[in-house]
Amino acid sequence: MKHSSTLSTLIRRDSNDHPPNASIHHLGRRGFLKLAGAVAAASVLRPGDVWGAPKLDPLPPGIKISLQISGTASDEDLQFAQQLGVQYVNIPTGGDKATLDNFVRLKERVEAAGLKVWNIGNSNVHNMHEVTLNLPGRHQKIEEYKTYLRNLAKAGIFYTTYAHMGNGIWSSAREMTRGNASARAFDMDKNPKGHWGTNVFEGPLSHGRKFSKEELWENYTYFIKQVVPLAEELGMRIGIHPDDPPVPELAGVPRCIFGNFDGYVRALKIANSPNIGVCLCAGTWMEGGKFMGKDVFEAARAFAKMGKLWKIHFRNVSGPIPHFVETFVDNGYTDMLKLMKTLHEVDFRGAVIADHVPTMVGGARTGWAYSIGYMKALLRAVSAGKG
Repeated sequence: MKHSSTLSTLIRRDSNDHPPNASIHHLGRRGFLKLAGAVAAASVLRPGDVWGAPKLDPLPPGIKISLQISGTASDEDLQFAQQLGVQYVNIPTGGDKATLDNFVRLKERVEAAGLKVWNIGNSNVHNMHEVTLNLPGRHQKIEEYKTYLRNLAKAGIFYTTYAHMGNGIWSSAREMTRGNASARAFDMDKNPKGHWGTNVFEGPLSHGRKFSKEELWENYTYFIKQVVPLAEELGMRIGIHPDDPPVPELAGVPRCIFGNFDGYVRALKIANSPNIGVCLCAGTWMEGGKFMGKDVFEAARAFAKMGKLWKIHFRNVSGPIPHFVETFVDNGYTDMLKLMKTLHEVDFRGAVIADHVPTMVGGARTGWAYSIGYMKALLRAVSAGKG
């Protein structure tokens, strides 16, 4: 009979540190089955368990309110961040700007302004349909993603957000929210389309055929197994963003992996690494409603207990699918004070950013200032025990 190395070790050494003569043959059938069952149970990943490689160093204490700025941010934009009193910024890039030299330049510029960089994104390797759907060019995109991770590490940045959608972010025409502010919307009855970069995805089949859930899981497994060893080598945290919107299927592509809580748990187990975690876009999670399996508060607690919660997109929506509008942070169907309180209670140490803010009068910065100010007030309230 063959035994696992863990089981063999337990067999060779009992609680009194007896030598190998306390063998399996002295256990008897019932004793062996009991021991084997204990070992098997110990091998099942649970929240709080060690995932794969040794744990990452803990993040510095405290919730980090941060601002998203442009990759071409002006001195005035950095001054705006300083005036808001944020400590960290997040910077999207893409195209020919997603280079090591530019990452280093951006980080140095931000730090010269007395701020820190939480992450620098790269739209070229975010929502890669070649990877998600196993299309021509998959290998090249994975190698491009690995190069991106190496460049981030060389620049001294060790967190990145990744999204795994096969046909982009779907929206219908923009709608008006409070005070006639323009905002992104999604309505299944109003011909929504998917977009990412220069790609536009439309129904009924965005890629000419229907994909199975099994295909999606196989493609994800292939990708994450390619990425995990490098992430662990670099010490890179990768937080995976929910599918937006988390409709169970869009234009023939199932959103079964990052479109609900159970999908996330399965995906994290497949990755089996402390370096693969969650960017919890609160607004996207709210969009899914009952399809998510857990509400946003339950999800935040569960992912935090796993040690997987590293970034929050702090925004609100008018209601769940089939129709929602990305409204003001204080104007949606979710209690955002309760969400901030939840993050405080679970000792969340990652970044919290405003995201997809409605367009307000007064210029582009007005909406961002409103959201950041509201978030800071919520954090002050829960930190003082008044939430």
